[in-house]
Amino acid sequence: MALEGGAEAVRATLRNSKLDESLYSLDEEESAFFKSLTGIDDDEALKQHILKVQNDAFEVWPFPCIRRFSFTKLKISRLPAYPQLLTLGKHRQGAILLDLGTCFGNDVRKAVIDGFPVRNTIGSDIEPAFWRLGHELFNSSPETFPSTFIAGDVFDPVFLETHPLPKATPDDSVPKLDTLTSLNPLQGRVSAIHASAFFHLFAESKQRELARAVAGLLSPDPGSLILGVHAAAPEKGIRRAAGGEKPFELFCDSPESWKEMWEGIFEPGTVKIETELKEMPNSAQSTGIDMQFWEMSWSVTRV
Repeated sequence: MALEGGAEAVRATLRNSKLDESLYSLDEEESAFFKSLTGIDDDEALKQHILKVQNDAFEVWPFPCIRRFSFTKLKISRLPAYPQLLTLGKHRQGAILLDLGTCFGNDVRKAVIDGFPVRNTIGSDIEPAFWRLGHELFNSSPETFPSTFIAGDVFDPVFLETHPLPKATPDDSVPKLDTLTSLNPLQGRVSAIHASAFFHLFAESKQRELARAVAGLLSPDPGSLILGVHAAAPEKGIRRAAGGEKPFELFCDSPESWKEMWEGIFEPGTVKIETELKEMPNSAQSTGIDMQFWEMSWSVTRV
């Protein structure tokens, strides 16, 4: 992910913040998920294992999601459109799942557990160290978890270039995923694109630029979808909070402006857009930023 706009402000605010072990909490489903994949059954041993990886990751980049243990939460499987994603993986021949801003690859791993073919999954992030830490977190290796990881900046056209939306699925064969060095060969070929806690890292203009580029990757076949969850607000605009080295700013879409953005990218009648806005508790303790947040779950589905 590109470090500009809201992301830079977050980094400045949190650069000197300390990790807080008291924020660690796994519900029953999350605990079972981590115990199953790590092979660590003891609760305290699992906690210490996760804390170590958290500390290492925070040294790489102090994202609020790392500080508040968001990487232990099952985001993708709790999205309303998740069953559609699993249907694609189980029933569409060669369906590809792309996870943007994948970090440790938690969501990819959850989709694989639930039936999406692992060799048809791709995680992408600007920071390769996160994928390595993901293997450390889950006690896995590229051999035991052969999902593809592609490092790159989504605002670099060498990595992801904006193309006109495809009218039909490309006729030529799908490139071998583990040979890819960019996302560009996947234009019009990806069945499901997941992007949670990602778009809100960027300024409004960059979010629009990113959405156009991501839309070009999506397969035009009915049922193909883009889905995720991120910070939003009842009304579109920049939200500000004092604190840290400089005031923190975050551009937030409303459900209405988010829908309008996608409607301006896809031709009328070619997608169904769904959103759900939920008010969250003040996150000052977990993020170091004293601001009221809302989360918006959303999906864009080809019809």
